[in-house]
Amino acid sequence: MVTFLPSRPGRIADVPSFERGIGGAESNVVCALAAAGHRARWVSRVGADGFGDHLVEAIGRYGVDTSAVGRDPHRPTGIYFRTADDRDTDAHEVVYYRAGSAASAMSPDTVDHEALWSGRVLHLSGITPALSADCLALVRTLCDRGAGRRRSLVSFDVNHRPGLWREQGGAEVLLDLARGADIVFVGEDEAAAAWGVTGGTAAIREALPGPDVLVVKQGAHGATVLANDPATGRDTATFVPALHVDVVAPVGAGDAFAAGFLSATLRGLSAEHRLRHGHLMAAAALTVPGDLATPASRGHADALAALDPVGWETLRLGPGWTAADPTRATTVADEEVRTS
Repeated sequence: MVTFLPSRPGRIADVPSFERGIGGAESNVVCALAAAGHRARWVSRVGADGFGDHLVEAIGRYGVDTSAVGRDPHRPTGIYFRTADDRDTDAHEVVYYRAGSAASAMSPDTVDHEALWSGRVLHLSGITPALSADCLALVRTLCDRGAGRRRSLVSFDVNHRPGLWREQGGAEVLLDLARGADIVFVGEDEAAAAWGVTGGTAAIREALPGPDVLVVKQGAHGATVLANDPATGRDTATFVPALHVDVVAPVGAGDAFAAGFLSATLRGLSAEHRLRHGHLMAAAALTVPGDLATPASRGHADALAALDPVGWETLRLGPGWTAADPTRATTVADEEVRTS
């Protein structure tokens, strides 16, 4: 979607102007991965309008392959407006204009399945299936382990947004979809709100036994990854505390965390370093006003991820930290990611 960012804090009714940007869970992830040096493709649909042109061009500038993005001549590109306030406060407002949008009309028949399965990872989110019955059918197809077309690891960020589900049962749908994925991202508070699951990571794992990798985000506390060992059938649990960050805007951090974790996964890094790269990518997003941030260079991020436990826990990051590395360089990796 096209996102409109406020020129100053306050109610949407009182903000005099907005700055145009890009937003959306999957596009946030794909842009961050491309900016981190991975080959990545965005598979979606936008309107045959100026906002659609803007999205395709802006996302393409991150280095994302947009050749599989369809243009719908009959439906507009979705847009939304938000306030500058923390989304966890009552003052935060988001207004979506995407009912009947091109993206909401995606279905198993309107996307390029060859493009979707051409990467090592296919990343999805729980927002897409909430947009329409057709979108739900598409995501069900992609999360179906028995469909026969699956050639990539399926990554699924639960992204529970109760306001998007017009009918009851959205939480159960998300649980079913997550059970079909290979890698799942879910917040501890999210699992409690959506499924009534409390009791920490063990209880969430009991609700989601299927994914080989379960990443439980624990807010300011940190994150835990539960990775199944095929040899023993048991999980190995790894916890990494969150970083101290001087927050500019608390939006886009979850998508950035997923991108950092997936980037490190594609590089074959350890569970601890996957979580650390997730935290570092989230810190990049938290220290800029919009949903997207330019991540630290690979060498800079690797150096921070390699800190000893004391160095990691005492590290504090603020605005501009990603550009502080004098050896910053662009590195092109040979891994591929596809998002829908």
